[in-house]
Amino acid sequence: MFLGQYFEIFDWFIIYFTENNGMAFGLELGGELGKLILTLTRIFIVVLAVRYLFKINLSKYKRPVLVCFGLILGGAIGNIIDCLFYGVVFNDSYNNIASFFPEDGGYSSMFFGKVVDMLYFPFFSTEIPSWVPYFGGNNFTFFKPVFNFADSCISVGAISLILFFRKDLN
Repeated sequence: MFLGQYFEIFDWFIIYFTENNGMAFGLELGGELGKLILTLTRIFIVVLAVRYLFKINLSKYKRPVLVCFGLILGGAIGNIIDCLFYGVVFNDSYNNIASFFPEDGGYSSMFFGKVVDMLYFPFFSTEIPSWVPYFGGNNFTFFKPVFNFADSCISVGAISLILFFRKDLN
């Protein structure tokens, strides 16, 4: 797929190819230094989390809690792999389909790759009434973010820990 290409599966489910240079909702720290700091921070946090899991007694946790930890770490590692290698092994996909291991090299160097996001669920769109302050008269789409499977794993794991297993984490 080329950047911006999409396939409508249902009205509310679209495969939409986009690349995210930053973090959740496309937020960025700014420039190459910001991208490097973001990637290194992600790696540092995952290393700390894995180290913590090896230090604690995992047998005291129920299996669903461990699954939640696994979802969060697996999703984080998946996004880190994109940041580290995607720009090295693919060329630019703007107005064309990217090539795997292109002869001229990738679009970026290690640590500066973009995360691929493809899942888009615009459940409904409506116009906000004009009488609503600040937002009135604008179009509103619920659920607008485009995300990937790794983002889903992180979200499901974290939300499940908070909602269902908060007391088990003490």
